[in-house]
Amino acid sequence: MLEQLLIALALMLIIEGILPMASPMRWRKMFEQLLRLEDGQIRFFGLCSALVGLILLLCVS
Repeated sequence: MLEQLLIALALMLIIEGILPMASPMRWRKMFEQLLRLEDGQIRFFGLCSALVGLILLLCVS
């Protein structure tokens, strides 16, 4: 179980690192746009992300 969790964490870090590595200027612009969002909008995107992750997890397992 711990090994699978570490693998998932490693894959997440790899995926998260691809955009800043490939296109730092585009990543910076996207991050600046995220900073302009309201708290409610950020919470909504967080909820959507968590739900998609949960659905993927349920489909895979």
